[in-house]
Amino acid sequence: MSATGMTVTDWFALLHPVLIILFVYPVVGATIRLGILARERRLDINPLPPTVGVEHTDHGRWVTSGVVVAVLIAMAATYARGGAVGGPGPGTGAALLLAGVGCLVSCLALWRVKGPWLRAGFALICWLGLLTLGSQPALWHLGRSPFDGGVWGSHYWSGVLLCGLLLFAMAAAPETLRSPRMRRLHVSAAFLTALLLAVQAISGSRDLLGMALGH
Repeated sequence: MSATGMTVTDWFALLHPVLIILFVYPVVGATIRLGILARERRLDINPLPPTVGVEHTDHGRWVTSGVVVAVLIAMAATYARGGAVGGPGPGTGAALLLAGVGCLVSCLALWRVKGPWLRAGFALICWLGLLTLGSQPALWHLGRSPFDGGVWGSHYWSGVLLCGLLLFAMAAAPETLRSPRMRRLHVSAAFLTALLLAVQAISGSRDLLGMALGH
């Protein structure tokens, strides 16, 4: 333990909010701005180059990847703090590590694959991997059932839903560019995503304060 009273695991856990604050939220702001400009170009409101839409898509990919990495860091720190790596069964740590690597590889694959079914498959694999990692007993939840009121104020559950929306947007990006119906769905999902980002900021600050007080 260091002189500040923080362990190596505590410092590692700080990477999650640091990555979100210093990288994800600024890129989210740029992504929203580029999305507005892309819509203005499509409606002939603003004569902008066609690269605006491409930049909007690329920024969205960075947001999604950054959130997935930040979530994996938070889960890894929680497992390390709770001793999940050395939990029941000799293969528990290896299984958790493989699941995390699978999530990361699936997210990175979304940058490369072209076919719609491949994109949908990798997005689903990544999201289900995050759900599997999050379902472990070592991970702290405010609730585990939608009928439990604590679920609706849970940083984890709103974060999982946020990841699902971001992965969907990343996987469906080519279809969104081509289909007006998909664009309308994308805009609706974007409003929900923005709301969840605000919820994450509030619940994350609350949980960090609670952990500090209970340290």
